[in-house]
Amino acid sequence: QVQLVESGGGLVQVGASLRLSCVASGRPFGTLAMAWFRQAPGKEREFVSGISYYQGSTTQYSESVKGRFTISRDNAKSTVNLQMNSLKPEDTAVYYCAADDQFTSAPLDVSNRYDNWGQGTQVTVSS
Repeated sequence: QVQLVESGGGLVQVGASLRLSCVASGRPFGTLAMAWFRQAPGKEREFVSGISYYQGSTTQYSESVKGRFTISRDNAKSTVNLQMNSLKPEDTAVYYCAADDQFTSAPLDVSNRYDNWGQGTQVTVSS
């Protein structure tokens, strides 16, 4: 079992930046594929970004955040980060960190690949 704790959410204005972090425990961090998902009120949970195991040589982004968000991992700190720039009101959501500890081969953007989820952190972008 992997425990995930997100931080870094908050209330910001349009165009601002935020950096979300997720600390994982319970498994060697390098063996985890990691991802961020988000869920806005009244909407389905959606994929935001993912990063592969170990050195994170593979990353993936949704079209809505590509070019604005950057995912990275720090294996020494067991942390995955999501740098969010040029935030828009439509980025408002609860952001969830997810971990795959089963070495599954599904694409990073498939939510049922991940069996470990954090509690979420709220991001609100005000216009």
